[in-house]
Amino acid sequence: MELHERWSHGGALEGPPGLPFAPPPRAAAPAVPAAAAPARELRESLIFLAVLAALTLGGVVLRAALGATAEPVLTLGLAVSAAAAGVVVHRHSSRLDRRSGRPWRLLAVVGGLLAAGRLIDGLGAAVGDAQSAAAHVPQVLAVPLALAACLLLLPSRDGRRAGVRELLDSAIVVVAVALLAGLVLCEAVVGSRGLSGFLLAMGYPLAGALLCGIALMVVSRAAANRRRPAVWVLVAMVGASVVAVAGALAPVLGDTSADLLTGVAGAVMLAAVVRAVDTDPGHRPHGGTPAGLPMFGLVVSHVAAYGVAGVVVAVLSTGHAFCTFERIAIAMLVLCTSLRSLLWVLDGGRLTRRLQETEAYFRALAASAEDVTVVLDAGGTLRWVSGATRSRLGWTDRELTGRRLTDLLDPADHGVLTGVVTGSRRSAHPLPTTVRLRTRTGDLRYVELAGSARAGLPDSALGDGLVLHLRDVTERHVAQRELERLAYTDYLTGLPNRARFVAALEEAGARAADGERSCVLLVDLDGFKAVNDVAGHDAGDQLLAQVADQLRAGAREQDLVARLGGDEFALLVPGGPDEATGLAERLVVALDRSFRAPTLGDDGGGPLFAVSGSIGLAEVGGSGDVPAVVRQADLALRAAKAAGKRCVRSSGEAIDAAIGRRTRLARDLPTALEQGQLRVLYQPVVGVHDRRVLGLEALVRWEHPLLGTVSPDEFIHLAEEDGLIVPLQRWVLEVATRQAAVLMADGWDVQMGVNVSVRHLQAGCLAPDVAAALAAAHLPPGKLMLELTESVLLDAEGGLVSDLETLRGMGVVLSLDDFGRGWSSLAYLARLPVQVLKMDREFVAGIETGPRGRALVASVVELGRTLGMDVVAEGVETEEQVAELRAMDCRYLQGYLFGRPMPFADLRALLDTFDPTVLDGGAADLDSGVHMVRPGS
Repeated sequence: MELHERWSHGGALEGPPGLPFAPPPRAAAPAVPAAAAPARELRESLIFLAVLAALTLGGVVLRAALGATAEPVLTLGLAVSAAAAGVVVHRHSSRLDRRSGRPWRLLAVVGGLLAAGRLIDGLGAAVGDAQSAAAHVPQVLAVPLALAACLLLLPSRDGRRAGVRELLDSAIVVVAVALLAGLVLCEAVVGSRGLSGFLLAMGYPLAGALLCGIALMVVSRAAANRRRPAVWVLVAMVGASVVAVAGALAPVLGDTSADLLTGVAGAVMLAAVVRAVDTDPGHRPHGGTPAGLPMFGLVVSHVAAYGVAGVVVAVLSTGHAFCTFERIAIAMLVLCTSLRSLLWVLDGGRLTRRLQETEAYFRALAASAEDVTVVLDAGGTLRWVSGATRSRLGWTDRELTGRRLTDLLDPADHGVLTGVVTGSRRSAHPLPTTVRLRTRTGDLRYVELAGSARAGLPDSALGDGLVLHLRDVTERHVAQRELERLAYTDYLTGLPNRARFVAALEEAGARAADGERSCVLLVDLDGFKAVNDVAGHDAGDQLLAQVADQLRAGAREQDLVARLGGDEFALLVPGGPDEATGLAERLVVALDRSFRAPTLGDDGGGPLFAVSGSIGLAEVGGSGDVPAVVRQADLALRAAKAAGKRCVRSSGEAIDAAIGRRTRLARDLPTALEQGQLRVLYQPVVGVHDRRVLGLEALVRWEHPLLGTVSPDEFIHLAEEDGLIVPLQRWVLEVATRQAAVLMADGWDVQMGVNVSVRHLQAGCLAPDVAAALAAAHLPPGKLMLELTESVLLDAEGGLVSDLETLRGMGVVLSLDDFGRGWSSLAYLARLPVQVLKMDREFVAGIETGPRGRALVASVVELGRTLGMDVVAEGVETEEQVAELRAMDCRYLQGYLFGRPMPFADLRALLDTFDPTVLDGGAADLDSGVHMVRPGS
């Protein structure tokens, strides 16, 4: 019997823990790594639990075998267990901060008090005092300490305070346990004598009930990261209540059964306290994430209430007469349970209304958006649709809901949707992406998929859902395709242009790597220059259109025919060199013809011209080097021209001569500077509004002693490959700035433009070289313009952009040369600190006769105006082109109409005699060095 008394207080001991824990499923409040119990403490806990289990099992066996004679041994074992638990809890609380370890230190004291109570009780039994009042002193003191420990585990005042619902849950548990104790222990209370009897019969059970209620409140109020210790505390409180009730029921159950129940429940209580302190991560300064609805407290309180109600009904059926205490307890239990149920119903109604309002807001928001919002389940079925679906997708909400989205898509786009739904990171179609959706009438609309937010409830009909936003982009797609067609189509012939040909050539190079052969044919007209010069541009344009028709008719369906510019055409021919050679020979025969230029009256009496074609052939390799393939075909074309024209030559036949020339140029280039073979020419840039020459472009030329004049297209590339581009351009900078300073000293306010290779910029020394040239020439930085090629857009890395910004900060003007020829990118253009766009000459050619060309040039001029950049039109050769550019308000012009590239000695004559009437579109007498030329072959 004494065993039960001692462990009644032990139950109070277990009450304290309400420690934090972060359950793994709640990602919002992960456990704090620093608070995790170290391995040493875990080993100590395992040893303690193993010893506790052994002592409990041994005590059970001894009590069953020896009866009351084993009680001193059991008392000693229980005292040792309580003391050991107190020591373990105190040691393990030392890893926590002072505030977090305070409750555990109180519990360690409680463990010591319980151990002292048991030892006193054992000594009393040894001297014949079985009901020693002294044994209850430490046990009674343990109860308020345990309550204090529980209260210290509750959140601080700056955290979340206990609500009415949590208090009601705790009150229900306290009243239920008290009522149960009253019903079960009524006879024990009546037969109790003295203080010890009262404590055993009513005091300790009521304390256990109170601790259970406090522990339930701790669980309900615990932050997410402290939920696990709180649950262990509740387990300890339940064990304490079992110990208290077992001690009071000793007269009914018998000493042996009561002692066995007390020993097992006490061991569970001690083990739960140790587990609680081990799982406590400590106090969090700003608190953990609080739980949502207090479901745990609600369930436990109602289970306790309904369980006690069943006991009440069972006791009532035996004819038991309830005393006043029991009646009051039953009434309080019914009242608290009813209030708690009413609050639960009110909470449910409030949440329902809130959900309805939220859904109404969400539907209104989704319906007002431009997109159609849909929710798919894991199988791709439409579960929810919102928006103007009929006008945007051609279906109603009712028709879409419940259907698989893949059933509405074009079969070719099924893989796109599958990748989106499965959330594959390796999907080749990242969002947003465009698919084709079929309407109810069978039409296809282009729909953009965006969003891809996960939604849904596990184990529900929706499951792992996916939110997508669908936008009808059919009009945008059609407009984009038309813009692409315009961007990739030659305005004069309707053939694909250079950009389209290069893109197709890149694709062919990729296929060549997989073994699919193809060849390039470069076609150049022989005799076109005579047509242009004698019969005029209109006749030349008519000839080009006829040649385009002949090439289309002679080529096969799978061949791509393109116009590269001027009188140069190209074909991309699938197949090997034999097939391509046969096609090229047929085309040479077809192009060998006579062309009669039209006359004003179209009487057929115009001049007759002999026109033919020369073709160079090169096979596309798998290296992906598109410029190399074009260069090989161009070498073959030159070989065909050199062989007398009207023939076909392959790159293999021309490569030996080309390699010999290239080798000679590469060998002689390093000494060209030393021997004075390089010279700088200047071409004027005129201002439409200023009506004078505003600038000059410095152009380098190489006069080779044996090979004659070498085009910059040949030796600039060699200089870049051989690492000579930096000293070459450094020399050009020095010459150009020095001669610009001379002009400025003579009273000519002109700006000097110098072309700069991207390799010079990548070398990182462009800014110092420019600064040195300006300082040596005493030229203001604003009088120097650096003209960058479009290839700088591809290398618009942070370092290059920083160097450009440094140059601009120095006051140097930055220009993007040949804009539109190759790699123009508006996204990169917005990042570069350029101030001038120089439009490629191919934009200007034919703008006086082609509406599409005019529209394209006007768009570039407007783009420059929008970005705050000056636009220079290159390649101006006719007065009609000047008139068109003036109408577009293009303010700066450059071309043969105003002057060919000339040496510095001829510049003063040009500046002195420049006739501004040439800008009016009328006839002007041009200087001998400033005359019109027509593009030739």
